[in-house]
Amino acid sequence: MSMSIKRLSLTALSALLFISLCAALPAQAAVPKLDTIRVAMYLQLPEKKYTDTTAAVTFSAAGGLSIGTRTPSGIQNWFKAAAGSQTRFALDSFKVKVFESSNFASAQAAYKRIIAAKGAGYLTSLTKKGSIVYQVAEGTYAAIADAKAAVTRWAGDAELAKLTAGFKPMVQGPFRLETPALASKAAAVTAMNGYAAAGLDAYVAVRVAAAGAAAYSVMVGSAADAAELQIVKTAAADVAGAGSLKQADTAAPYLLLKNDHAVTGKADISLELYGFPAADMKVWVESLTADPIKLTERSSRTYRGQFEVSALNGAMAVVNELPFEHYLYSVVGGEMYSSWPAEALKSQAVTARTYGLYKGFGFQIAHVVDTVLSQAYNGVGSERPSTIDAVEATRGEVLLHNGKPIEALYSANAGGMTSDATEVWNNSIPYLQAVKSPDGSSETGLHSWYRVVLSSGAIGYIREDLLDDTGSKTAAGSMIMQVNTNGTKVRQHPIIQDAVALIATVDSGTKVTVLEKTIESNSMNWVRGPYKPAELLTVINARVKTKITGPIRTLEVSERGPSGRATQIMANGTKLEVANPDVLRATLGVQGSLPSTKFQIDETAKVAMMGAGSQQRTKPEDSNPVYIVGAGGKVTEAKEANLFILSGDGHLRAATKEPTFRFVGTGNGHGVGMSQYGALSLAQQGYDYQYILKYYYKDVTIAKE
Repeated sequence: MSMSIKRLSLTALSALLFISLCAALPAQAAVPKLDTIRVAMYLQLPEKKYTDTTAAVTFSAAGGLSIGTRTPSGIQNWFKAAAGSQTRFALDSFKVKVFESSNFASAQAAYKRIIAAKGAGYLTSLTKKGSIVYQVAEGTYAAIADAKAAVTRWAGDAELAKLTAGFKPMVQGPFRLETPALASKAAAVTAMNGYAAAGLDAYVAVRVAAAGAAAYSVMVGSAADAAELQIVKTAAADVAGAGSLKQADTAAPYLLLKNDHAVTGKADISLELYGFPAADMKVWVESLTADPIKLTERSSRTYRGQFEVSALNGAMAVVNELPFEHYLYSVVGGEMYSSWPAEALKSQAVTARTYGLYKGFGFQIAHVVDTVLSQAYNGVGSERPSTIDAVEATRGEVLLHNGKPIEALYSANAGGMTSDATEVWNNSIPYLQAVKSPDGSSETGLHSWYRVVLSSGAIGYIREDLLDDTGSKTAAGSMIMQVNTNGTKVRQHPIIQDAVALIATVDSGTKVTVLEKTIESNSMNWVRGPYKPAELLTVINARVKTKITGPIRTLEVSERGPSGRATQIMANGTKLEVANPDVLRATLGVQGSLPSTKFQIDETAKVAMMGAGSQQRTKPEDSNPVYIVGAGGKVTEAKEANLFILSGDGHLRAATKEPTFRFVGTGNGHGVGMSQYGALSLAQQGYDYQYILKYYYKDVTIAKE
C-alpha cells in the first residue's frame, strides 16, 4: 500500500483559480466543483523545476487508439492505431547521436550503456543506400548548447567508446527539409526511400490537412543548425523531386515517424515512434472504445480517460485527463486497503476529493501528480468495487472550513497522536491540530522480534518463531535463547528487508543472549540504525543550510512539538538548519527517509558512569579510556566494539566504544490531519465516516456540491 506523505502548501486558492473551479453560488452554498482532473506523470520535483524522467512513452488499448492533437478549438483526430498495437511518443528535439551501425547487436550494446549510465536513450533504425542502419541517440535537449555539452560527456565515456569502436558522438537537431504533402502514407514511404538511397536520413512525417485529416510528407536530415541544413540540401539535390524541398516549419504541429527497437529489443521487430516538436503542440491520445489506455513506462498500468503529451520547459510532459470522481476510484484504492471497512474508505474518499480540489491547478500543467507527492494514483489497477462504492456513496462531498475547502492532509499512521501543523511546517492551521489517534491496528497479527547478542559480540534481530527459550540466563539475568532453524538470518532491523545487509546468518543450536523484545517494525512502531557517524554526516550535510563539521559525536532532540515530534535536532551541539521540521525525516535518513519525526535517538556510545567519590563521567564527551573491573578484581581497558552495561535497574544495555546512532520511533508520515490507521480503528469501533473526519479535522463542515 502506498500511504501519502505530502508537503503542506498553505497558500489559499487565488481568486482567479477559485472562479475557474467554482460556480457563482450564494455564499452559504458555495461548494467548489471539479468535473475533470489532470494528473501529471514523470515530473521530478521539488517546486517548479520539472524534467522528464522517461525518454519516450508507449500507449496501447485493446480496442485501438485515436491519435491527434488538442487545440484551443477542440480535438483533431489525425489517424488511428490498431487494436492492441503499441505507439510511442518522444520530443523531436536536440539529441546526441552516439552511434550508428548496420550491426544491431553493436547498436543495442551502445544503447544499453546509455541506459546504464542514466542517459535518455533511443534505439531506432532507418534505411540508407539500400541497407538498414541502427542509430543510438541520447537526450532531450532544448538548446544546441545543452546538446554540445552532452556530446562532451558521452565522448569521454570510456566504456561507450569501447562499444562503438571510436565513433564520435555528434549533435542531431530538428532542422529538416520537407516535401509538399503527398497523396498517402504509402506515397510518403516511396519518396522517403528515394532520399534514403542517397544516404540521407529521411522520415515519413504527419501533419493535419485543412479538412482535419492526416497529411503525409517526407522530412530529410537531422541538422543541428542552418549551416548543416544547407549541407543536407546540397546532398539531396540529385534526388528526384528534391527541387520541391523546403525547410520544415517546426513551429507548426507535426509527427515524425521513426522505427523504434528499444521496447522490442529485436532487430526485425520495431514499434512506431512519433517525435513531436517542443513548441505548443499537444498530442492527444484516446481509446477508440471503452477500454482503458495502457502506459507501458508506468509499470504497464492502465488508465481511464485520455492522455495529453506535450513539452514543458524543454522536457516531455505526460498528463492523464479523466473525470474527477473516476480519479478518486483509484486514489482510494491506492491509499487504503480495499478490504478495510466501508466507513474508513468513505473517509478516505472525502479526504482525497477535498485534497484534490484544494490543490487547484497546482502543477502548472496539471492539478496533481500521480505519486504520493500528491496522492497515490495507480490507474484502474487500484480500483475495487469497495473503493468505487465509497466514492459514489460520498459523491461530491468535501470538507470546508469557513466556507472554503481545507487542505485535507493525511498520513499512514500518526503514532498515537497527530501532528499540529506548527511542529511540521511552522504554520498554525486551525483545522490541523494535534489529537490522540488509535493507530495500533497496524500491529495486528505481526510477529515479535528479539534483539540479541551473538557469541561474536554482534547485535541484531531474530524473529520470535526462530528462537526457543533454553531456560537459562546470564549472570546479569538476561534470557539465553537458542536458534531452531538452519540459515536463520540476523537482521539489522526487526523486519524482513532484503535490500539491507544482514548482520549474520546462524544455524540451529546457536545460543544468543536477549537484550530486548519488540514488535515487528510497522507503521506504528519502528527502528532504524544503528548508523555510523560518517553515514549520518553525509546525509545531514546534503540537506542542512549550514554544514556540520564532522565527525558526529553527539546527536540529540533539543525541541519537541505538542505531539512529541522532534522539531529541532542538535549535532555536535549545533542546530541542524532545515527549511521546516518535517525535512528532518530525510535529513537523518541513511537508508531512505525516517518514517516520522516522532522518535528517540539512542546514542549507543553515550554512557554515564559513576566513579570513585561519586564522580560522574559521560562518554563520549570524556575521551579518557574506560576500564572494567572483572572477576578477581582484574582491571582491563575496554577495547571491544560493543560494551554490555548493567544499569542500576537491572536492564542490560548494549553500548559501543565508538558512537553510532539508532532511531526508535512511532508513526509513518508527517502525521498532520487524518491518520489512515486511526480511521481504520475508529471504523472498526463502529464510528461513521463523518465522525472520523470531524474527529481529525477541527471545526469543519461536510458539504455536497
